Amino acid sequence: MKYLLFLLPFFATNLRGQSNLTFDHRFVESENKWVAIGTDKDTLLNYGFIYIDASAGLTLNLEGSFTISKDGKFIPKKLDNVGMKYRLKPNNVKVAFIPSTKYKELEIKEYPDWLKIYLGDTTSVGHLYRWGFLYNGYNECAKALTYLEKAQKIDPKFKGLSVELAFSYNCLSQFDKAILVLQNTLETNPTDAYINKELIYAQIKSGQLDKASESCKKAIAVCTDKSYNGENCYNLLHTYYEKKDKKNFNLWLAETKKWTASNASLTNSIKTMEEELSK
Repeated sequence: MKYLLFLLPFFATNLRGQSNLTFDHRFVESENKWVAIGTDKDTLLNYGFIYIDASAGLTLNLEGSFTISKDGKFIPKKLDNVGMKYRLKPNNVKVAFIPSTKYKELEIKEYPDWLKIYLGDTTSVGHLYRWGFLYNGYNECAKALTYLEKAQKIDPKFKGLSVELAFSYNCLSQFDKAILVLQNTLETNPTDAYINKELIYAQIKSGQLDKASESCKKAIAVCTDKSYNGENCYNLLHTYYEKKDKKNFNLWLAETKKWTASNASLTNSIKTMEEELSK
């Protein structure tokens, strides 16, 4: 089975007007669905099954193509091999869900036999964590939470789960929940740079700037991974700028410049903020 690591050239199609297909679903909304995909030919559609590979992420198993007869029948032409796999990236390309009433015409069933190989044990904490992690990566944080909160009930101490939950909460502006999870996690992982970053972000966004300032100082002092220092400092500095808090802005100015010196975009932004507040 050939595995391709690039996107198919998806195109719009006029066939949507000749059938009950509605091209209104994004890839990230199409897990475990048979979908129709437009091509550059108005008389032809590709079709396949979208699923999640735990390692590769969102994937399309392309099964073949089909045309639609005048009386609305789907006439398939299957690929010679079992199928071709395409890794999908989240974007605004829209696909149509194939109605179950058309499965027989396309010679398919609701779930392919091979799907169970990729799903594994869907009730295990590992599966739930991985699916939540992937959906967070697709910026589908509400859906990610449906997996992560189930995982939390099974094993709240599962490695990486707490910060992944916090990421979802931050994404959904549920900052108090994120802070609670992260503070508990930091008790056993005080030097984890990513956990500290998510906590600082949540504290800033919830208006707890004094606590965010203390957390930022602590992260700079204890975390050996310094890759988030610039982001943490900049977020704090920018918030003080937005609030016209010159005192705290100036307190964090030198530190922020230090950790963002290699980032021209942030450096220019800091310069602009500094000039505006000095007026």
